[in-house]
Amino acid sequence: MLQDSLVIFQYIYKLLINNEELWLLIFPALISLELPLYLLIITGILRWSYRRKVIEIHQYPSVSVIITCYAEGKRIQTTIETLVEQIYPGYMEILIIVDGAIQNKETYQTAVYCKKKYQKISNKKISILPKWKRGGRVSTLNAGLSIAKGDIIINVDGDTSFDNDMIQNIIHEFRHKDVIASGGALRVRNQEQNILTKLQSLEYLLSMQAGKTGMAEWGVLNNISGAFGAFKKDILKQIGGWDTHTAEDLDLTVRLKQYKRRYPHNKLAYSTRAIGHTDVPDTLRGLVNQRLRWDGDLFFLYLRKHNKGLTPSLLGWGNFLFILMYG
Repeated sequence: MLQDSLVIFQYIYKLLINNEELWLLIFPALISLELPLYLLIITGILRWSYRRKVIEIHQYPSVSVIITCYAEGKRIQTTIETLVEQIYPGYMEILIIVDGAIQNKETYQTAVYCKKKYQKISNKKISILPKWKRGGRVSTLNAGLSIAKGDIIINVDGDTSFDNDMIQNIIHEFRHKDVIASGGALRVRNQEQNILTKLQSLEYLLSMQAGKTGMAEWGVLNNISGAFGAFKKDILKQIGGWDTHTAEDLDLTVRLKQYKRRYPHNKLAYSTRAIGHTDVPDTLRGLVNQRLRWDGDLFFLYLRKHNKGLTPSLLGWGNFLFILMYG
């Protein structure tokens, strides 16, 4: 598989080097479409760096972390442990929602084991909600939201791990009362596996972490990842929580933007220093299937579910033009 990938890259390289007409076609598109995006991101990063200050937090809102679990098995132990090890001094509850607990006994049993192991940890409470029948990711998230007691909701995937200052950093964004949600930075955990995972690691760093840092500074954050995001609970409930269909993270982001349009002072933030780690596809087939699924979700949401809602009046001109060009 690695050899096949190298052959493809060599073919593309030779095609670009030996085809002047192709360059004449590509170069104007790069200048007219990509250059404005790069300038927006670079200036946003510079603005973030200039505005960034080390500000001590004196108020620590209660936090509910919803872990969506399905077939992770023993891997959820790593996720739970990295949440238990958080240095956040405020109250935390860790809600382990096991979807299809009858079919996924290993996942459920691992959750029970972790609850017993960490039940005496101060200022942290672990709760398990087994959904005995398979209901899907959206119903799992909303089940967690229905029992969450924290002021801030953080949703995470059952196979994601975190730096121990993740919650401290992402809650830092909510020191501004106008911030209603914040994304967190994801990095590739299995980057050393092969050339594909190394390239995706670079992509996550440049496109997702650096890119979202710049976009958030100018108010056009494209998406709060479903693997790692934080929300004010009262706002999340007000807009109806997570919705059905597909790509619930992008759907929620679009609805938050529409809500924010009615209350222009509200903001969607991005916490560059709140770091989560995830595994990425390590085969070409897995990568292609993932990206086809992502692009299919984009088409469904933008062209069908939200086709009547993608207007300047609902999103504002900045977000509308950004989605039109880059969405």
